[in-house]
Amino acid sequence: MRDFETKRLPERHDALAPDGARVRLLAALDGGSFAHFELPAGAVSLAVKHRSVEEIWFIQSGSGRIWRKGVQHEDVVEIAAGDCLTIPLGVAFQYRADSGATLAFVAVTMPPWPGADEAVFVEGPWRS
Repeated sequence: MRDFETKRLPERHDALAPDGARVRLLAALDGGSFAHFELPAGAVSLAVKHRSVEEIWFIQSGSGRIWRKGVQHEDVVEIAAGDCLTIPLGVAFQYRADSGATLAFVAVTMPPWPGADEAVFVEGPWRS
């Protein structure tokens, strides 16, 4: 194993996230992993919450809305290129891309993504 890594954004996605987004895997360390996500224009993700990870997202392009529901707070906010948001541990979320363009974002997952059974499906505000 190398001490460090450099990786270019892959041409094609590596996997589908449990919520339905296309995922391109990027760099990872013991404390977190980094990936690029895309949700096609007009698409709605599945609603999920995570068992053991939390995330920070940075929206690169497109626009849409995200619903988040925690223990004490629930809201829906508009998101667009330049926005940064958090998905704390245990917060349910669902997002949708506006019809004009693909919603693209990068996210760090802490600790690194452990696998597909990390996501628990929940009831969200939109049909996916």
